[in-house]
Amino acid sequence: MQTQQSFKQHATGTLYLVPTPIGNLGDMTQRSIEILRAVDLIAAEDTRHTAQLLNQFQIETKQISFHEHNKEMRIPELVAKMQAGLDLAQVSDAGMPSISDPGHELVLAALAADVPVVPIPGASAGITALIASGLTPQPFTFYGFLPRKQKEQITALERVASHQETMIFYEAPHRLAKTLMNISQVLGAERQVVLARELTKRYEEFLRGSAKELADWAQTNEARGEFVLLVDGAVEQDLAIDPLAGLTDIEAVMALTHQGLKTTQAVKQIAKLRELDRQALYLAVQGLEK
Repeated sequence: MQTQQSFKQHATGTLYLVPTPIGNLGDMTQRSIEILRAVDLIAAEDTRHTAQLLNQFQIETKQISFHEHNKEMRIPELVAKMQAGLDLAQVSDAGMPSISDPGHELVLAALAADVPVVPIPGASAGITALIASGLTPQPFTFYGFLPRKQKEQITALERVASHQETMIFYEAPHRLAKTLMNISQVLGAERQVVLARELTKRYEEFLRGSAKELADWAQTNEARGEFVLLVDGAVEQDLAIDPLAGLTDIEAVMALTHQGLKTTQAVKQIAKLRELDRQALYLAVQGLEK
């Protein structure tokens, strides 16, 4: 068991994990400002972006870049500085470090080097969206960004399709329509979904409806801004309901392929739902297609 003692008892510096606003600069806490002023160095995901924040609050602390593409090189350097007694604050462009942003590997390296790690509370887009979504706030699962490739995204959604807790995803605007279509197909067209965008900003907006309704909206509206995508959990009594109960096994597979799923994905979904032999169903469908 590892116990973190008060950092005042350490000869090393301290790693502070400092959240930054997700849109509204008024959400920057006084404690975060004081820490950014007091530390010796700020490790920033984008130093140009963070410079705007520092200028806003008259913070003159020196920055060093720390992001996904240089973390392997930077981590030993940053840990060495903290072991030498320097205090370091790590920030991402918006929200909490480590949550869909750089930071986790630096935390692990600091802990391994017996450097104290101090988290500072602050803004988080996922939790901010959750409490206003209208969906059950707990329990919930935070997933973050789904895989970008179609096949991998379908597989990921199939894994969570039976989860009964509210699910929180992040999505970029140019991928939103496709992701909503996949959610509608895999989790069900009537699954309740909430989209939150421009959180804490002037044009903050929540869109609520079924997966199909929001998928249709995304097809005909231009998506702008970063999105938090919240999905209602599966209802226990509905997990065994077959939405294609009136169709034969092969007809059910073909119905899903007409909705856009590949044959292998449709076969997998129907075989799991109806407890069928997947290989036998696939061969039967192949025979029909020939």
